[in-house]
Amino acid sequence: MPEKLPLSFYGRDDVVQIARDLLGKVLCTNINDVFTSGIIVETEAYNGRTDKACHSHIHGRTKRTEIMFGKPGKAYVYLCYGIHHLFNVVTNGEGLADAVLVRAIEPLSGVPTILKRRSRTKLERSVGGGPGIASQALGISTAHYGTDLLGNLIWIEDHNSLLNQKDIIASPRVGVDYAGEDALLPWRFRIKGNKFTSPAK
Repeated sequence: MPEKLPLSFYGRDDVVQIARDLLGKVLCTNINDVFTSGIIVETEAYNGRTDKACHSHIHGRTKRTEIMFGKPGKAYVYLCYGIHHLFNVVTNGEGLADAVLVRAIEPLSGVPTILKRRSRTKLERSVGGGPGIASQALGISTAHYGTDLLGNLIWIEDHNSLLNQKDIIASPRVGVDYAGEDALLPWRFRIKGNKFTSPAK
């Protein structure tokens, strides 16, 4: 049986490794008693202490970033461009403010619901590819800011899928040109050949 990722998974001190390790894991939601899930196929790592692309590093401790400074294993969900709800996993220890952005999922369970949420009729990249799209597909919004990922609303499972490290593509993150040299960090990870990931950069 699949098991929820334990707190120890999120509490590790290497956010880049956690971003890699999340590939192949399954993001699950039970929103309004409707279960949906998707395989995580693309992530980005953000370091709260040194990373000029990370919200907690740029803005410090604010109302929006407060959850990043708390305990690991929580959901940091924020609104991008006023319309896209972006889901992040808080990692590392309290006060360190690391997070991993889930950029894309491959729909797994509850596909009819996912298609309806995305106003689509078939499984294609526009159903799960992109951080705002992935959140919408799984019913995640800013209302879920701070959700405990060890609970029964939003959680991540390990289905023991073996992912060859050669099948992981590392590249610069998307939309962080303002971060100077940190924009070049290869902290975006994708599963090679998966049709739901973002285009190459």
